[in-house]
Amino acid sequence: MSGALAKDMLRMWVRNWKRFLSITFITTLGVAILVGIHAGCLDMFAAANRFYNAQGLYDIQTMSTLGMTDDDISALKGVQGVEDVQAERSATVYATIDGTQKTVTMSEIGTNGMNQPYLLDGTMPKSSGQIAVTRKFIKDSGLKIGDTLTVSTSSESGDDSSTQSNGDSSAEDSSTEDEITFPTSLTITAVVLDPEDLSNPDGYESAEFRSTSTVDYTFFAPSDGVSGDVYSAISMRVSGAADLDTFTSSYDQAVSTVIDRIEESVQTKRQDARRQQLIDEANQKIADARAEADDQFAQAQAQIDENQASLNQQLAAMGAATEQMQQAVIASNAQLQQAQAQIDSAQQELNQRKADADAEFEKQSGEVESNIPKSQWYVNTRTSVGSFSNIKSDISSIDSLGVAFPVVFLLVAVLMTLTAMTRMVEEDRGLIGTYMGLGYGHVSVSMRYVLFALLACLVGGGLGDLVGFLGIPAFLLKILEGLYVVPGVSLEYDWLYGIAGILLFVVGVLIVTIIASRSEMRHMPAVLMRPKAPRAGARVPLELIPALWRRMKFLNKVMVRNIFRFKGRLIMTIGGVAGCTALIVCGLALNDTVATLGSRQYGGVYQYDMMSIAADGDMSSMRQRLKDDGRTTETMLARVENGELVTADDESEKVQLVTVADASQLPEMVTLSNADGGDSMALNDDGIIVSKSAAASLGVKSGETITIANGERTRGEVTVTALNRNLIGTDVYMTAACYDKLFDSANGTGSADSADSSDSTDSASEAAKDVNVNTVDGVEMNAVYAKLSGSDDSQIEYVDQLKDYTKVLTAMSTKEMRQTFKFDLMIAVVALIVAFAGGLALVVLFVLANTNVSERVREIATLKVLGFYDREVHAYVNKETIILTIAGVVVGLPLGRLVASLLTNALNLPGLYFEIEIQPWSYAIAAAVTLAFALLVQLMTNPVLDRVDPVSSLKSVE
Repeated sequence: MSGALAKDMLRMWVRNWKRFLSITFITTLGVAILVGIHAGCLDMFAAANRFYNAQGLYDIQTMSTLGMTDDDISALKGVQGVEDVQAERSATVYATIDGTQKTVTMSEIGTNGMNQPYLLDGTMPKSSGQIAVTRKFIKDSGLKIGDTLTVSTSSESGDDSSTQSNGDSSAEDSSTEDEITFPTSLTITAVVLDPEDLSNPDGYESAEFRSTSTVDYTFFAPSDGVSGDVYSAISMRVSGAADLDTFTSSYDQAVSTVIDRIEESVQTKRQDARRQQLIDEANQKIADARAEADDQFAQAQAQIDENQASLNQQLAAMGAATEQMQQAVIASNAQLQQAQAQIDSAQQELNQRKADADAEFEKQSGEVESNIPKSQWYVNTRTSVGSFSNIKSDISSIDSLGVAFPVVFLLVAVLMTLTAMTRMVEEDRGLIGTYMGLGYGHVSVSMRYVLFALLACLVGGGLGDLVGFLGIPAFLLKILEGLYVVPGVSLEYDWLYGIAGILLFVVGVLIVTIIASRSEMRHMPAVLMRPKAPRAGARVPLELIPALWRRMKFLNKVMVRNIFRFKGRLIMTIGGVAGCTALIVCGLALNDTVATLGSRQYGGVYQYDMMSIAADGDMSSMRQRLKDDGRTTETMLARVENGELVTADDESEKVQLVTVADASQLPEMVTLSNADGGDSMALNDDGIIVSKSAAASLGVKSGETITIANGERTRGEVTVTALNRNLIGTDVYMTAACYDKLFDSANGTGSADSADSSDSTDSASEAAKDVNVNTVDGVEMNAVYAKLSGSDDSQIEYVDQLKDYTKVLTAMSTKEMRQTFKFDLMIAVVALIVAFAGGLALVVLFVLANTNVSERVREIATLKVLGFYDREVHAYVNKETIILTIAGVVVGLPLGRLVASLLTNALNLPGLYFEIEIQPWSYAIAAAVTLAFALLVQLMTNPVLDRVDPVSSLKSVE
C-alpha cells in the first residue's frame, strides 16, 4: 500500500468517526455480554472447584441400610481407581434452641482429609466434648465460641433410640456395640463452613424456594469420644479426579467409571456378606443364649438331683431300702411328703422352662433371616450434595443466558455493520473507481474498509473484554454472595474465551465488510467513476387502495415511496429495531416471570395458608394446640420429609416428599392441574404426582418409572402418574398406602401389598377426628396443612407465634412467603441484559438515522432550496424513521415473547419452573423505550440536517 493511499485511508477514517464509534460500541456490548456472564459463572465454578478439592469433598460415598463395616472398607480399597477411603460416623441428636427442640447431625471429622469443614473462626475441636458449629447455628442460637450446650440422644417425646443420620442403622440390629454415640456435653470451639452446605445463612437463600421444611444443624466433632464399630458412610477419593474440573463431563465420566466397578465387583458381594454377618451374629447370640440357658438348666437339675439324693439318704437311714418301702415311709410322714412334693414341683417347673426355652430358641432361629432385611447400598456422588447441585444448576442456567443473548447481539451487529459499511463504500464509489483506474488492486482498495472495521472491532472487543471480565463478573458475584458462601472467589481472565469472543465479532463484521466492498468493486472503474443511477420508482402497495392513496398528502406519498424504494434500509431498520425490542421484551418478560412467581405459587397453586410440622412424637400436642386456638377452618394431615428423586440416568434432585392421609383433601389445599394440558387430576395409590418445578431439571415425564428415596434413604421404584403445575418448590405427593407399599416393602419390614382404599379412607377419617390418632396405613403423620381465618397480617402473626411453641418443629405461612419471595440473582441478570439491550437499541437507531441522512443529502438540499424550513425538513426525514421504528417494534414485541419462552425452557433450575408471564405494561415499556431512543436519536441527527448546505450539496454528484 502506497503512502498516498495510506494517508487518504486515515483521512477517510477520521471523517467517518461516527461509524467507527458505532461499530466499536456495538462490539463492546456484544463481547461484554458474551464473555461477562460466562466469566462470572466461570469464576464461581473455579472457586467452588478449588474449595471442594481443598476440603476433600468426596468423589464417591457409599452408605448402607445395615451400616458399613471394616470389611467394606477393605473391599472398596481394592477397587481400581479408588485412591483413598475414609470411614465416617454420624448420629442424630436433639438440641433445644429458644425453647424449641431442633434436630442436629453430629458428624465425625474425617481423619483422611476428606469432607473437612472450613474454619471460619476459632480453633478446630481436638478433644472429646469439643465441637465446631456452622454460622447458621450461631445465628439462630445466639451462642458463641466458648459457650457450652447439652444435646440429648432422644427427643422430648421420650424416644430413647439414637438413630444414625442418613438412616443407615437397621431397626432389627439392636446390638449396642454397633450403635454410634457422641458426647452429649459439648463446648463450641470453632465456627466452620460445612463443605456439603454452602448456602448463605445471612443471605436470601434461607427464605426462598429451596428452603426445606425441616430445620436442622450439623456439628463437627473429633474422633475422640466417638464410639461404634459400624460406620454411617464410607467416602472415597478417585484417582486423578482432583486434576479435573468437578463441574465438567470429564470429571463425571471418571467418577462414573469407578462407580461401575464398585457396583460390578463389590456392591452385591458386600451387601450379601453384611446381611449374612448379621444373621451369623444373631444366630451366634441365640446359640450363646441357648448354651447359657443349658448351663443354668444343668445347674438347676444338679440342685434338684442333689436334693433328691439327700432325701433318699434319709429314707435309707429309716430302713426303706426299696422304692415301695420309701413310698410307704413318705406317705406316713407329712414332712417327707412335703419335701418330695417340692422336689417333684421343681423338676416339673424345670422341665417346662426347658421346653419353653427350646421352643423360643427354635422360634428365634427360624425368624432370624426374616427379621433381618436385605442390605441395600447407596452409591452417591457429589451431585447428591445439595449445595453442589444447586450451584451447578444455578450457575449453568445463568450461563445459558450468556450464550443465548449474545447471538442476538451478534446478528444485530452484523446487520448494522453491513448497513454502515455499505453506505461508506457507496459514498466512496467514485474514489474507488479512481484508485482502480490508477492500477490499485481490489485487495488494496478493500483494505481501506476492512482495516477500518477490523480496528473498530478490536477496540470494541478489547473494551468488551475489560467490561466482561471485570465489571459484569464483579456485579454477578456480588449477587451470588447472597446465595452461597464460597471462599476464595477471584476474578480471572480466560484468554482463550476472551480472544474467541472478539474473533466471533471480528469474523462476522469482516465478512459483511468484504461483501459490501466487493459489491461495488465488481464493476469496471469507468462505471464506478460515473454517478450511480438512481433507483427506479415503483408502485407501492398503498396505491392499490385508491380510497386511501388519493386522500394522502403529497409529502406522505413521497415518504411511503421512499420507504419501499430503499428496501435494504427498510429491512435493516425493521430487523435491527425488532431485535433490540425483542431483547428488551425478553428481559422484561423474565423479570415479570420471576416477580410474579411468588404470587402465582403462594396465592394460586397453594390454597392452604399454613403448613406446620411437629417435632418427633409431638403431633398430637401440636394438633391439640391448633384445635384449641380455633384459627383453622380446614385441615389436612400429612407426612412431610426430605426425599430424593433419582432418574434412570442416575441424575438426582432433592425433593420435599408429602404423604397425605386423605387423598380427597389434597385438591382443597393444592391446585392440581396437569402441567402438560391443564386438566385436573387426582392422587391415587398407584403412583405419585411430581411438581413440574421438581421434574423440569431432571426431565422427568408423566408415566415414567423413577426411583424415590424417603427421609431415611430407603428407596423404591414408583410410577409418575402426572406432573402438577407448580412454580416454586419440589413437592412430590403420594398417598399413605403408596408410601407404605413403596418404602416398607423396599425396607423388608412391611407388606408389599397396599392397603385397600376403604381401609385408607376409614383410617384417615378416624385420624381427622381424633388428635391422638396420627398413623394412617402404617405411616406416621407429622404435619398439618391448614386454612386460617383472619387477615394476611394476622395469619402471619399467628404462624410466627406458633413457631415458638416447643412442640412445633417449623411452621410456614404462605402469605408471608408470597410477600417475601424474591430471586435476586435472576433479577440482577435480567436488569443487566435489559440495560445492554437498551444501549444496543440506541446505537442501532443512531447508525440507521445517520445512514438515512447521508443517503439523502441531495434530497434534503433540494427541499431547502424549495423553501422548506428546518422544522419541516426534520419532520419530513424523521417521519420515516418513526414509522420504520414502529414497524420494528410491532415485529419485536411478539418476537421477544417467543425468545423469552425459548430461554425459560432452557432454564432448568431445581425448585423453580419459569412459566412465562408478561405484563401488558412490559410491552408498553419496551415500545416506549425504543420510541424514546428513536426520538433521542432524532434530536442528535437534527443538527446534522441543519448543517446541510443546499448549494454545495447540489453541486456534488453522488
